[in-house]
Amino acid sequence: MEQVMNTLKRKDGRDRIPVLRLEIDYELVTLHDAMATENLDEMKAAKSRLRRLHAELVEYGFFH
Repeated sequence: MEQVMNTLKRKDGRDRIPVLRLEIDYELVTLHDAMATENLDEMKAAKSRLRRLHAELVEYGFFH
């Protein structure tokens, strides 16, 4: 059963990876804008969202 769940998770992950890449690109632009305006609160929020997106990529096995 665990193997079945892992297989399904990987399939879902492969479908999600292009979306995650777009979300990461957007957050990087957001972080850049926040850095340009020295908005510390938005920098912190963007970094937090980037960490969450990175963790999701790792969960799907994108990074080994």
